[in-house]
Amino acid sequence: MESIRALDQVGIKALEDVEGRRWASVSLPRKNTFIVMPAYNAEKKILSVFERIPAEVWDRSVSFVIVNDGSTDGTRAKIDEIRSRWGERITIIDKPQNEGYARAQKDAFTAALNGGADIVILLHSDSQYAPEMLPELLKPLEEEKADIVQGSRMVNKRDALKGGMPFYKFLANVALSTVENLVYGLNFAEYHSGYMLYSRKALETIPFLKLSDTFHFDGEMLFVGAKKGLRVKELPIPTQYADEESHLKPIQYGLNVLGIMMKYLVGKYNF
Repeated sequence: MESIRALDQVGIKALEDVEGRRWASVSLPRKNTFIVMPAYNAEKKILSVFERIPAEVWDRSVSFVIVNDGSTDGTRAKIDEIRSRWGERITIIDKPQNEGYARAQKDAFTAALNGGADIVILLHSDSQYAPEMLPELLKPLEEEKADIVQGSRMVNKRDALKGGMPFYKFLANVALSTVENLVYGLNFAEYHSGYMLYSRKALETIPFLKLSDTFHFDGEMLFVGAKKGLRVKELPIPTQYADEESHLKPIQYGLNVLGIMMKYLVGKYNF
């Protein structure tokens, strides 16, 4: 009896077929899932992002870490409203000054790991990435078939243009990603998506605190994880360009991408 109870605890259930034979079916235990969200002057969109998260994600008892990155608008008031609606699931990190997208992620990842996260999702507060895609993006991690999942707008490149991606951004994405694949010896559709999901193993394998504080932090996480042998899954997501405000400066971003490739070529990522 003790052994049967132990099996039940790890998700193994006895089944009986029509001929009376007994079988065992295995279901993986539910993962402790955290959603981390950097927020800088995001008062217009952040609440709607939460409202669009599918019910089946809420049913997982997901936890949140919101980083208010020195916002100067009403973002903090919106975060307070979110906490009033969703309660103790919400952890808030308040930064008195804006420290940037990468540092916000580093602090949020650290908090999630310390909170016992098995899966960590990066979800933007500006609604550029559809929360409705979360169930599909989570599957490879929940089924332990991937260590990193990237929601990519460039898996089906024509869809990116149909979805309203500006042509200059489309060309820059294709050009930079082509060069990055050559430099890193990889074959990804892109390195420039901010819809990223990680297993605990991935965040414990990638020394993310040593990576840059640039907007290309996601791309670094992708190639460093791949070079360390982590399993990466790219899944298509819809392209959404509306009235969200981007804090990314295209020229500076492009220079950062080139600089990171140069650092890689001279061995600065051998850790």
